[in-house]
Order: sequence, then C-alpha cells, then structure tokens
Amino acid sequence: MGLQVADHWFELRRLGDGITFLWEPHVAPLLRCNIWHVRGRDRDLIVDTGMGIASLRDFAKDILDKPVTAVATHAHIDHIGGHHEFEDCIAHSLEAEGLRSAAGDYTLADPEFDPEDMATLRIPPVPDYEIEGPMITALPAAGYDIHSFRIRPAGKVRAVEEGDVVDLGDRVLEVLHLPGHSPGSIGLWEQRTGTLFSGDAIYDGPLIDNLHHSSLPDYARTLRRLRAIPARTIHAGHEPSFGRDRLVELVDEQLARWEKRV
Repeated sequence: MGLQVADHWFELRRLGDGITFLWEPHVAPLLRCNIWHVRGRDRDLIVDTGMGIASLRDFAKDILDKPVTAVATHAHIDHIGGHHEFEDCIAHSLEAEGLRSAAGDYTLADPEFDPEDMATLRIPPVPDYEIEGPMITALPAAGYDIHSFRIRPAGKVRAVEEGDVVDLGDRVLEVLHLPGHSPGSIGLWEQRTGTLFSGDAIYDGPLIDNLHHSSLPDYARTLRRLRAIPARTIHAGHEPSFGRDRLVELVDEQLARWEKRV
C-alpha cells in the first residue's frame, strides 16, 4: 500500500466530568468511530471500541485502572473492533450475537471484505463520505499486513434491553433502545448530567439509513424520541459532540428530508 507507519494509533482528549474522548486518526473518516471513556467510582465504562487495529486496552491503560464494562452501541465493524479485549461487554439483545460472532450480517464486513477497499463493505453510497480505498491512512506498526485484519469476537457478552441501567457506583446510565440505523442500536442516558451517548442514532453528519437492516419508520420514531429527551450534551458515534439546540436542529432537518423522500 505504500503507507507510512504512524507515530501513535490513538489520540485522547479529556473533556471533564470524568469523560475522555479517544479516536483513531489514521482510520478513514467513514470508519473513524468516537470512543468514550466514562470514569466511575467502582467501575469504568467504554462506549464503543473502534476498529481493533491496535490495542485500545494497552493505549488506555493509564485511565483504565478499575473493572471496565465495554458497551457496543451497535455491532457494526467500526464500533466493536476492541471489545474482545474486555471481560464485560454489553449489547442490545438484537445485536449481542453480532458481538459474539462478528458475523458480516451484523458487522457489515462479509467474508469477502477487502480492507484495502471499503467499497466491499455492505454500505451503500453515503453523501460526503468516501466509501472506497483502504480503511486506514497509515500503518499501526512496521510490517503490518492490512489483509490480516479481522474483527475478533468478544468473549463475555451480556444482552441488555430498553430501561436496563449501567451502574458505575456514583453514576447510573440508562439503556435506550434506538433502532433505525440498525435493529439493536442503543444509547446511554445519564439524566443527572443531561449527557447522552447516542451511538449512530444521531450525529452531526449524514445519517446512514439504508443498510440491509435499517428501518426508516423505526429511525423516524427514534429521532422524535431523542428530540424529546432533555439532553444538554450529546456524545455521538461520529463527528464532534453537540448540545441541545443542535440536536433539535439535526432531528428536524433529517425528518424533513425523509418526508420529502417519501
């Protein structure tokens, strides 16, 4: 591929209130998932784990100093690559098997997926995103063979449902079932702080609503539900975080686009 070796694979930024943002700068934008660390008194939370090209656990060892629960907001390739490194993983019951098996019907990476060409993923064209070419823009280490990339199944996966809670000791986050982008998409809602981890249900960019397992009616209901939640800060699965006003704007714009399409 002729790619240079990256100085480091992950980057990290502490946001305050016990939340740290991690990301993989050398993953192509389409697959560059936001990774969130939430510090709790008794245990920590990781929301999504990126592509799994390099070890998230090793990079984040200085902030992961207690038991960790790794949440999969859904089972797509860009969100579950590092879950195999954690002993306690959770996903919605509709996609927990995708985390356990890493099967292409869930992950969008069928057996014929070629890491040098994102066009081989089960993703239709998306405005403003490049869906061709290699999935990385640098190598994580000298001699890395991109064709060796595989999504590794997670070992211990617990299925969760709407209304379940993740208790960190001094922080409690409620599981919200947010179908549409995928059947088992979930978010995490911390009412005390007004913080929403939305996964790919909503982010500040073109939403992907036409996958083989997407549902437009479900997606519309999900967005209307999110609009009604008094969230003050939304940490999404992609793109920068945003506030309440932008959430309302994004939802209204998307619903209007869907109404025109119908």
